[in-house]
Amino acid sequence: MNLHELLANSAAWYPDRPALAGPLGAMSYAELDRAAGRLAQALTALGAGPGDRVIVWEDKSPLAIAAMQAALRIGGAYVPSDGATPASRVAAIAEDCAATVVCSSRPPITDLPPKTAWLDLSALPPMSESADSTTVSVAPTDLAYILYTSGSTGAPKGVRISHENARAFVDWAVTTLDARPEDRFANHAPLTFDLSVLDLYAPFAVGASVHLVPAELAYAPVQLAEFVHDHEITVWYSVPSALILMMRDGGLLDRPAPVSLRAVLFAGEPFPIRHVRDLRSWTGARLLNLYGPTETNVCAAHEVTAADLLRDRPVPIGKATCGDSLWAERPDGSVAGPGEDGELIVSGPTVMLGYWGKDPLVGSYRTGDIVRVLEDGSFDYQGRRDHLVKIRGNRVELGEVETSLAAHPAVAEAVATVRGTGMDARLAVFVVARAGHTLSVLEVKRHSAGRLPRYMVPDDVHIVTALPRTRTGKTDRAALAAATPGQQHPSIPSERTRSTA
Repeated sequence: MNLHELLANSAAWYPDRPALAGPLGAMSYAELDRAAGRLAQALTALGAGPGDRVIVWEDKSPLAIAAMQAALRIGGAYVPSDGATPASRVAAIAEDCAATVVCSSRPPITDLPPKTAWLDLSALPPMSESADSTTVSVAPTDLAYILYTSGSTGAPKGVRISHENARAFVDWAVTTLDARPEDRFANHAPLTFDLSVLDLYAPFAVGASVHLVPAELAYAPVQLAEFVHDHEITVWYSVPSALILMMRDGGLLDRPAPVSLRAVLFAGEPFPIRHVRDLRSWTGARLLNLYGPTETNVCAAHEVTAADLLRDRPVPIGKATCGDSLWAERPDGSVAGPGEDGELIVSGPTVMLGYWGKDPLVGSYRTGDIVRVLEDGSFDYQGRRDHLVKIRGNRVELGEVETSLAAHPAVAEAVATVRGTGMDARLAVFVVARAGHTLSVLEVKRHSAGRLPRYMVPDDVHIVTALPRTRTGKTDRAALAAATPGQQHPSIPSERTRSTA
């Protein structure tokens, strides 16, 4: 079964069940199926067909998801681009992937490539009961969607994901979560972020409902905490930063967890163990740490145990999932054994087809992440290969510095970065205090000195009220690195204390 058949089957089995709910509207499975059929007709009329790329430039909404489903229905691939994306970037993506159509309710972009048509979602006629709901047959290896990520060259890279890639992940998630029709999944992640694949397609596979968190509330802590209760969410999936914000500033822990909640999933960045302990004390729901770059979907997972809560570092990323194979490669090319570190490499059904416009990926994918092999064969995340830096001739793993800082009882979040080059390079840390606690530069340095070698004690300590975020909710390390001593970077909330000693 291919990705788009999940919706069609649930529409047949559960036509009147709610499929999507959000502030911009709601749709039952039958309504979503008809909307996808109507939009598929419109795409076909514009010349789109099997193998074509369809950009969906729209705020998160049932209509946006219907357009994505329509692209799949005609045998094409969707390319999500959220409503906050600048028109110039949408045009650049359309040029890069040779998009056949851009779907949007916004004013048309004037500098689209000449062969790219425009489908005005705001001008569509009413959905028809007789809208054609037939689908084009596709092979499992055919392209389903492209997710554009930031590229090292400054140009976005299009990650090509096939139906088979996505289904390997979705099927694993449905089985692991024991997903069922009465489930109520929250969709916190943008549709451009790979976390949304689970949010949408695991519910579609079983006839469950998806509750869309609008972009403007994605980092509004009080509203997010209320969302979990008001919508009686059963499965929550987000980056740890969102959960930390909800616990620290949203009052999530101030009242009992909703009885509906049965699984909390997190991925995308390390989750400091202190916050995992707080989460466990609040809810008896399953806690699962999922791992995988966009290029591999989720390829490893670990369910939090009581023993994990005794650690002083984030929980392991776990073992291979979804039929994938994982191993760690040492610098000399050999496979790392228990207790050894190496770069994590992934092979299997979830690994992408390749980047758009580049040669297909053949074989395994090198993640760039350094892991330690544990005795049971699972993996402990150590940090990024490109986060292993040299400061005054000493090798410093930024992840180790961050883990040490996160162990301080008054620290809510901490990020380490390097500013300057050569002998002028300095180790800088940005630290957020827990609610009701205060921190000083001296205290942070004293704590670091008690846990780290002298050359890993931060040169500069910045006590900030919050950390800047990327559009996907991860910590914006580039913004932190760009903040120069003595000058406040606009994306970093005001600092109370700064040291450049």
